[in-house]
Amino acid sequence: MRIPRVYSPQTMAIGDCIELEAGAARHLTSALRMNAGQLITLFNGQGGQYAAELIEAKKGKATVRITEFNQTDRESSLSIHLAIGISRGERMDWIMQKATELGVNEITPLFTERCEVKLSGDRLDKKVGHWQQVAISACEQSQRNRVPQIHKPLKLDQWQTHCDSSLKLVLHHRTESRLADMPQPSGQIALLVGPEGGLSEREIEQAIAQGFQALALGPRVLRTETAPLAAISILQSLWGDMG
Repeated sequence: MRIPRVYSPQTMAIGDCIELEAGAARHLTSALRMNAGQLITLFNGQGGQYAAELIEAKKGKATVRITEFNQTDRESSLSIHLAIGISRGERMDWIMQKATELGVNEITPLFTERCEVKLSGDRLDKKVGHWQQVAISACEQSQRNRVPQIHKPLKLDQWQTHCDSSLKLVLHHRTESRLADMPQPSGQIALLVGPEGGLSEREIEQAIAQGFQALALGPRVLRTETAPLAAISILQSLWGDMG
């Protein structure tokens, strides 16, 4: 059986015995039916990964002993901050998952003019926690050892005002600008994408006034869940680790 990869936010060191969180424990003991003596890989999002042995595996409870540390780093040299209008249904989960797999470092969900999703209070906090867990699961699957940060949703103008990335891009299919025409950035890239229906003309103009460059991804209009993944893939191919 392939050795499972499990995230735990705990501090880890060789020789430590730690009890895993309830969700991870249930997955190992109930879903995978693992027993004491079997091996797993742990990571805590701080870089590197740990080899560990299950020393207790009961239903809903798992204790492991850390046996080895490996400094494996699968992070891209390209730092990308994706800011995207919140969409309905499972589209946001899909975007969180796939953007994580493609190496994004930060994701900020945005409330925009055409955003039809209403979130506030406990419901908002619960949704952010859910998205962060989607990113964690994507790291477990894709073997990333650092988890991208999912920020609390902001209004578009709030986020734009504080965005200080070295290259700021706003996807806009009615422009002639292409990535191939842009010089390689020296720091983080901010990628702004609208929700279903896209950003309004006012929002695009406002973004450009804040230093964003309009960017097209070819002659076709891409859906909100397709556009950011296509853009991230191109960015990683041009300047990151997918070339």
